[in-house]
Amino acid sequence: MDQNMNSTKEGLISGSGAIQHKAYARVGLLGNPSDVYFGKTISFSLANFWAFVTLEPSPHLIINPHPIHDLVQFDSLDHLVNRLQSEGYYGGVRLLMSICKLFHKHCKDNNINLSPGNFTLSYDTNIPRQAGLSGSSAIVCAALSCLLDFYKVRHLIKVEVRPNLILSAEKELGIVAGLQDRVAQVYGGLVHMDFSKENMDKLGHGIYTPMDISLLPPLHLIYAENPSDSGKVHSTIRQRWLNGDELVISSMKEVADIAAEGKSAILQKNYQKLAELMNRNFDLRRCMFGDECLGALNIEMVEVARRVGATSKFTGSEGAVVAFCPEGPPQVKRLEDKCRKAGFSIQAIQVVPSCLNDVDLKTLSK
Repeated sequence: MDQNMNSTKEGLISGSGAIQHKAYARVGLLGNPSDVYFGKTISFSLANFWAFVTLEPSPHLIINPHPIHDLVQFDSLDHLVNRLQSEGYYGGVRLLMSICKLFHKHCKDNNINLSPGNFTLSYDTNIPRQAGLSGSSAIVCAALSCLLDFYKVRHLIKVEVRPNLILSAEKELGIVAGLQDRVAQVYGGLVHMDFSKENMDKLGHGIYTPMDISLLPPLHLIYAENPSDSGKVHSTIRQRWLNGDELVISSMKEVADIAAEGKSAILQKNYQKLAELMNRNFDLRRCMFGDECLGALNIEMVEVARRVGATSKFTGSEGAVVAFCPEGPPQVKRLEDKCRKAGFSIQAIQVVPSCLNDVDLKTLSK
């Protein structure tokens, strides 16, 4: 660490005023996707991958494009087209701009005075794209932390509200998502989340309960380096739920109940029960969404794990899988071999401890 940098929880502040924050990828362990249907989930922050944002005071407000993720210079037309087909049109600049706008709006709406001063924002990330690991929200989360420290308003914006702020910045850009990912990234560690309609209507956010990360068994992450065969068919689940589709409503309730059961199983270290719940979570999702929507590559990642007797489910919407090998190291070895033969990457999961510092903790509702 630079001797001129002072460390905060997941952040650095230099003597020159530069502020740096990390936000990590997210794994939805149980209950997803019920977070957008007034359900319950359990998620954790993944130390294997992260986004990193730097804010430096400057005469003008500048958003620096990333030299890779915001590429605007190409070797040829073929290069441009291939790039767009593999990476899409958007990098992180629009995310940084959006959180700046929504942060300003939140402060204005809540009579939080911001001191004058400009800055330059830049970012980097190693979170795999299109892997269902919440790479976009990690950039937004890290940027928000930088803004909180630059304007010295961390104590004025409650921890429980910050995931809503991050989500609003993404919705501004047309990104469809729920609160689960942003809660996991703001809090860090392992978190049980209750998004019941009563809580959401009354509080504007869910009830978030941190759990001890040491209660988790060893887990593994499986993902595709180039998820080109992700599900391309648009899901109709949201509209079916709004229309009162009994299958969707009952299945989504069962998915939410899985998170509640999972909380008890984790607290008791009942890993056999946890394995059953993880498998059931994916099976319900598959029943609701259908194979065409989920995509053959995504389903194959789940099946590769199950063929060696491991339990497995999506980490999020698609693109990566969290797997648990209840039989221990020999089963892990078989899973690693199968993944490599199938062309998938696999890593032992490292869970991030809580990201909240003393100032953050004082803002939490009692």
